[in-house]
Amino acid sequence: MAKGPHPAPPRVASRSGEHPMTAPLSAAPALSPQISEPATGAQSLVRSLESEGVEVIFGLPGGAILPAYDPLFDSTKLRHILVRHEQGAGHAASGYAHATGRVGVCMVTSGPGATNLVTPLADANMDSIPMVAITGQVAAAMIGTDAFQEADIVGTTMPVTKHSFLVTDAADIPRRIAEAFHIAATGRPGPVLVDIAKSALQTQTTFSWPNELDLPGYHPTLKPHAKQVREAARLLATSRRPVLYVGGGVIRAGASELLRALTDLSGAPVTTTLMARGALPDSHPQHLGMPGMHGTVAAVAALQKADLIVALGARFDDRVTGKLSSFAPHATIVHADIDPAEISKNRHADVPIVGDLKDVLADLTTELAREHQQHGLPDLEAWWRQLDEWRTTYPLGWTPTDDGLLAPQYVISRLGEVAPSDTIYVSGVGQHQMWASQFIKYEHPNTWINSGGLGTMGFAVPAAMGAKVGMPDRTVWAIDGDGCFQMTNQELATCALEGIPIKVALINNSSLGMVRQWQTLFYDSRYSHTDLHTGHQTRRIPDFVALAEAYGCVGMRCESAADVDATIERAMEIDDQPVVVDFTVSRDAMVWPMVAAGVPNDDIQYARGITPAWDRDE
Repeated sequence: MAKGPHPAPPRVASRSGEHPMTAPLSAAPALSPQISEPATGAQSLVRSLESEGVEVIFGLPGGAILPAYDPLFDSTKLRHILVRHEQGAGHAASGYAHATGRVGVCMVTSGPGATNLVTPLADANMDSIPMVAITGQVAAAMIGTDAFQEADIVGTTMPVTKHSFLVTDAADIPRRIAEAFHIAATGRPGPVLVDIAKSALQTQTTFSWPNELDLPGYHPTLKPHAKQVREAARLLATSRRPVLYVGGGVIRAGASELLRALTDLSGAPVTTTLMARGALPDSHPQHLGMPGMHGTVAAVAALQKADLIVALGARFDDRVTGKLSSFAPHATIVHADIDPAEISKNRHADVPIVGDLKDVLADLTTELAREHQQHGLPDLEAWWRQLDEWRTTYPLGWTPTDDGLLAPQYVISRLGEVAPSDTIYVSGVGQHQMWASQFIKYEHPNTWINSGGLGTMGFAVPAAMGAKVGMPDRTVWAIDGDGCFQMTNQELATCALEGIPIKVALINNSSLGMVRQWQTLFYDSRYSHTDLHTGHQTRRIPDFVALAEAYGCVGMRCESAADVDATIERAMEIDDQPVVVDFTVSRDAMVWPMVAAGVPNDDIQYARGITPAWDRDE
């Protein structure tokens, strides 16, 4: 985007649909739309956030955004949480949004403050997280002059946000804020950036909250096409090897109960992706687990052998499909998603359905019941015999370590057993993320938070902080690796000072574990620059227990399997301080099953050197 003193016309990406609309505002505003009152742009910004019903802002002040922090100081409705790094603000807003379903909010200054938000924005964009990021910008007259701490953050973030605004007129602030929250929360959720010039924040204006929004080009399709739904129901009623392939869109839509109704009625097996864990309880007898690169053998095989795949809020990601040309070669594809851009993007959809998954699932269940009344129930007995054979023959598990150190899978599985069933788990990225998705049983939606699409190391601690702020009465465990933890652990100071008692299970293998696993398997065990020296040695750099205590947290260390349960229980008893538990685990543990990148899912390895047997040519 070219720099200049005037904002660009509204741009809404194709991911959310393109039709004119005039939308009434959701959430009851704090002020009547008819009220107008004198205010600076900064005061107008604060009143706008209050009118949107915002409760929490994660932020870090600086020069360009400083005018907004003065009226924020007087707000009795907005809680501001001062982070230690802008990336922490973005991930905290994301964790808050994921846990609560509400829009997360962060606010930082211009230049490096804003560019430090690029990774959290890209992360939220990939995982469809509703978020509004407010950034300060240099004065309008200075835009384009390479002024101190100037960065074209609107241009920078256009590819990684649902929408980006530049505001240079103070009178536009309420409308732009209202539009930002509406865009972030509707259709396919996503992050919206509002960049506000310092001059606009300092200018005297009149605050007036809009009572309707006019967004040409933005009209997400909510109601699915009835003919397409009927065809999907017919296929599901007559298929002999159906699979429901469930993605994170089901959780974003709040459609888990409707998914369960369709599951029960259809009798079909269900796979839930990394972003959909908890959408269907793991205890449900039709749940095969997670598909893809580190999914269960049963889930991967079911998709490969299916004659019908009903994809619900999933995007046929490469980590699920493996080599795309060989994925599910015999399957007819029904693809339902609120984002028309996802339909047939990777795999051609024989039956495309665009709509909100609440409506899609409700209508599909109704139509399927009609099909059953007319034609009877489908015969899935042979299909379930095969699926149960795969489940029995190739269960998830692990082998004891050779070095006598803790098996990380054991630590994580015990955490899942000892912690309450409604615990919220937030993971970093790497081996510990995969083990947490495999060995903890998720019975409820929004209890598993991770960086799925972007795979952002350093996500866990700030996202867990945001989740705990949003759900203060729930236990929140961050499951992190020693590599991820060292990227954002400074937010423990925020947690300690702000009274946010998260718990961190640090799976410390003294390595960049997933990279090391690939080096073991594909680079002849040449461990180039993956040793972190955080454990296993007489000198720990850093000593995570001492580091936790320096940040005002309780630090613990566990090195014996006999102590795992007691250590977790002791951490659970502490509810007034953050807790960090350093679990010293084996660096040689690997994540299995595994489909190597770029190879067919048929080549899944159950464990090293063990390839499951099924008829791949059938």
